[in-house]
Amino acid sequence: MRRIVLLGGLIAIGGLSLAAAGFQAPQGRGDGRGRGDGRGRGPQGPNVAQIEKVKDDLYEITGGGGNTAAFITANGVVLVDTKLAGWGQAILDKVKTVTDKPVVEIINTHTHGDHNGSNEYWHPSIEIVAHANTKANMEKMDAFKGAKASYLPKHTFTDRLDIGSGKELIELYYFGAAHTNGDAWVLFKADRVLHAGDAFAGLGAPLIDGNNGGSAVEYGKTLEKAFKGIQGVDSIITGHANKLMTMADLKTFADYNNDFVEWVKTEIKAGKTSDQATMEYKVPERFAAKGVTASTTGLFGGIKGNIETAYKELGKK
Repeated sequence: MRRIVLLGGLIAIGGLSLAAAGFQAPQGRGDGRGRGDGRGRGPQGPNVAQIEKVKDDLYEITGGGGNTAAFITANGVVLVDTKLAGWGQAILDKVKTVTDKPVVEIINTHTHGDHNGSNEYWHPSIEIVAHANTKANMEKMDAFKGAKASYLPKHTFTDRLDIGSGKELIELYYFGAAHTNGDAWVLFKADRVLHAGDAFAGLGAPLIDGNNGGSAVEYGKTLEKAFKGIQGVDSIITGHANKLMTMADLKTFADYNNDFVEWVKTEIKAGKTSDQATMEYKVPERFAAKGVTASTTGLFGGIKGNIETAYKELGKK
């Protein structure tokens, strides 16, 4: 399904592991123009993010969870992901170093609280966009129950969605299950920059959240579809890596995940348990040489969790 949405028509304002848990703490709503009052941080002191220029109208804000993109349009700023709860003011502080324009729209790449935890910092009239499955997943989170449901996505898509037009065109894509069953790929068309969220968090063991529809078996296939289906990309903002990636890196990650599933199948055929497979696993040299790593621990269990998930999906224990 394809919907065309003009940014100007969306403006309704005056001017897991934290990742796995999806936790969101209370925070102030701000003044209605994307300028928050900073409440709800707690006694630990201010959160401080970092900002780096990607293009003249596009910035990456790091720290406090997932990587945030800030895209400056004629009418205001579009954010991709809002980090952990309590980081709204830190995001705004960095946005204000590059523009006086208000935040007018938010895109959530997926359901986890390190990517949507500060949705509620912004005024509830601000447009929030996500894949339909992501909205359904977010509706299960305590952080979006009751009055906080106003910070759920208001507009959803299934396969494709365009926001804006011309030099301000943002293309949203969905290619299937990977990190979750609602991973949005966000292309800033004129800038030739893609925000991949945690479907491509970096060149480490993939983060697979089976509780929210993620799939070890489908992961590489989905990445392959994204590699083939999204054209005109020079740089990729990943979910968590501290540097920009390329489409060649995405292809490497797709190939790695597809190779991983085939390896699991050989372990199952050999009668190995998932624990035995974990003890034997090593990143193939052809992928390690390109920077792929795989810890046995980490979010969603690291490579051990990946192997267990793949065994479960393939009907083995």
